[in-house]
Amino acid sequence: MAKKAAAKPTAASPRLKSSSLLDTRVIYCGDNLEQLAKLPDACVDLIYIDPPFNSNRNYEVFWGETKEKRAFEDRHESTRAYIDYMRPRCVQLARVLKKTGSFYYHCDWHASHYVKVMLDQIFGENNFQNEIIWKRQSGHSDAKQGSKHFGRLHDTIFLYNNGGEPTWNQLYEPYDEDYINTFYSNVEPKTGRRFQYGDLTAPGGAAPEKGNPHYEFLGVTRYWRYSQERMNELHRQGRIEFRPNGKVPRLKRYLDEAKGMPVQSVWTDIRPLINFGKESLGYPTQKPLALLDRIIKSSSNENDIVLDAFCGCGTALVAAQNLKRQWIGIDISPTACRVMAKRLRDVCGLPESEPLWKAGRGFIVRDLPWTEEKLRAIPPFEFENWAVIALGGIPNKVQVGDMGVDGRIYPVSSAATPYRLKEGELGLKERWYPIQVKQKDKVGRPDIDAFEAMMMRENCEKGFFVSFDYSSDALQEIESFFKRSHKVIVALTVQEILEEHIAKKLA
Repeated sequence: MAKKAAAKPTAASPRLKSSSLLDTRVIYCGDNLEQLAKLPDACVDLIYIDPPFNSNRNYEVFWGETKEKRAFEDRHESTRAYIDYMRPRCVQLARVLKKTGSFYYHCDWHASHYVKVMLDQIFGENNFQNEIIWKRQSGHSDAKQGSKHFGRLHDTIFLYNNGGEPTWNQLYEPYDEDYINTFYSNVEPKTGRRFQYGDLTAPGGAAPEKGNPHYEFLGVTRYWRYSQERMNELHRQGRIEFRPNGKVPRLKRYLDEAKGMPVQSVWTDIRPLINFGKESLGYPTQKPLALLDRIIKSSSNENDIVLDAFCGCGTALVAAQNLKRQWIGIDISPTACRVMAKRLRDVCGLPESEPLWKAGRGFIVRDLPWTEEKLRAIPPFEFENWAVIALGGIPNKVQVGDMGVDGRIYPVSSAATPYRLKEGELGLKERWYPIQVKQKDKVGRPDIDAFEAMMMRENCEKGFFVSFDYSSDALQEIESFFKRSHKVIVALTVQEILEEHIAKKLA
């Protein structure tokens, strides 16, 4: 396949100062336990992970929503097995986290209580900061009529520090209407500005040893919060007055000058993704960008290093890039790594280029299985996704009943999303080419016969078949099929894809 020219850097892909300790703006494909062991101690400022309950989640359920609905016991043989899988990884994550760093662990009800005990053991109970509750949906089918439990609507995010004073940027959210009406009920007649009265006296009445000034102001003698000069200035500005029937002057605090309500530990304002939303990629456990924005803004500063060791479709990486942080991503799934690379290119305008990466204006993906040996070893579903994406196709979202189609290529003149007909319009068949993938040493004639039957049924003029090799009978049948039907089957080998010698065949 012909290489595409690298995208030009944009305002969304600024030159960031690279770390002297480790490479950043890198996606590593592989087991995070192996990759984490290569990182130096105390090198990362912020870690966020959203690990799967099944260590092979990315293989099994990438675009396979139906498989994600299996019972927890089916996905992992036991809670203990899950904790045993996560413990060494969390130990490594604690090792690479700076003393001033923060660690966020995203999970749900399946094993959150066991995760908390494990993290207390690794980071220390005293380093536990928050149990954040994110309301991820407004309703759930598991609380339908006849169920014997309340609907499970939230995820849990555990926040730990690592023994030092962590980076913290207080975030605020707008006051709700009830709060405003209750606490900012006063309105200035001339300006219409809402305000509340605040205390000017020293906290707790104060005392000389606390350093609060003591003097007479507007006929009242007290320990005050501010110096006499400051009080006089506030009075000249019209910001100090007596409340009706009040005996002590008060400070007017205006609503339009307030920062808002500090973000609390229950997050109900970040909406979950919907399957047809603009942000959605179809990844079954994808989290909204706003969620990662909040985490990264709160616990890091510009140019800090953010690590996501189970990065899936790359939401944390996109958020980090947009917020001008350095980042490192790790995922075991080659498909996930390619999807997040495409997302960084499309959403962030960040080019995937070794030379530009070295110059601080791009990113790279390392350790993808670009050998036949490695591709033979990955699970079949993952192999199918790799082949389809390598051809520029779209993998099937449903793996059951796919009728011999593992993916589709849409010509430039076609659209991946079928056009919805309006009343009275004549329907035109959407144009697409099927892709069939077999992780076989040698595809035989029966495999080709089945693919031909599908092409005839769907009236496809061209189809693509991917495998490691083909028998002579299979190749002869492909030629005979063209002579009989004038339909083309393009037989591609894995080696041809790896060597990018397929441009002519894709034409």
